[in-house]
Amino acid sequence: MGKKSYEAQIHVYGRIWMLTALFMMLMVPTLICTYYDAWPTLSAVAKGLLGVAPIFWTVAVIEVITFTPMLGSGGAYLAFVTGNLTNLKVPCALYAMENAKVKQGTLEGELISTIAIAVSSIVTVAIIAMGVFLLAPLTPILNSDLLKPAFDNILPALFGGLAVVYVSKNWKIAITPLIFMIVLFVAVPSLASSVSVLVPVGALIAIGMARFMYKKGLL
Repeated sequence: MGKKSYEAQIHVYGRIWMLTALFMMLMVPTLICTYYDAWPTLSAVAKGLLGVAPIFWTVAVIEVITFTPMLGSGGAYLAFVTGNLTNLKVPCALYAMENAKVKQGTLEGELISTIAIAVSSIVTVAIIAMGVFLLAPLTPILNSDLLKPAFDNILPALFGGLAVVYVSKNWKIAITPLIFMIVLFVAVPSLASSVSVLVPVGALIAIGMARFMYKKGLL
């Protein structure tokens, strides 16, 4: 199968599964409302969406633009259907491509990315299922003060490991956005809740610095 044929099929099946997932998500509240004959008013729905929709829609657009080139078409469709991109899918895909020694944007890279995201999705479902059954006996352990620091630092640990690899390879390009973000978050700690929105900012700074350094013959 050629690359064009593969990509064409990926887009066909990807769109089908995205629309199917969207339909199933909308059917859950619809069926509940139908069964109990309890429909919210349009004003209540609009009021609820007004507080969360602008944030989630903005982050969704940013994530599509930022993550799709990293994950490839197949990986992007699968990741956006299963969710949890920043915490799980993107680190898994990048680490898998790094270990397989394939580049982003290539057919090999897309295949590895898709497989990694698929495996991480299956593992996540299995762990969640185990967690549901073991929630009661494990609750005292998971809520203990001993494990709290570990759970608070899962995301920094994941991206810290990836940063060491990618920053060491392209430190000239990475140093400027890295310093900018460190200074920004130290100066305004409240922005820590807006990391997803600031990802494209860091990407634009890195692209701009790379272009500047390339013109100056520093790369």
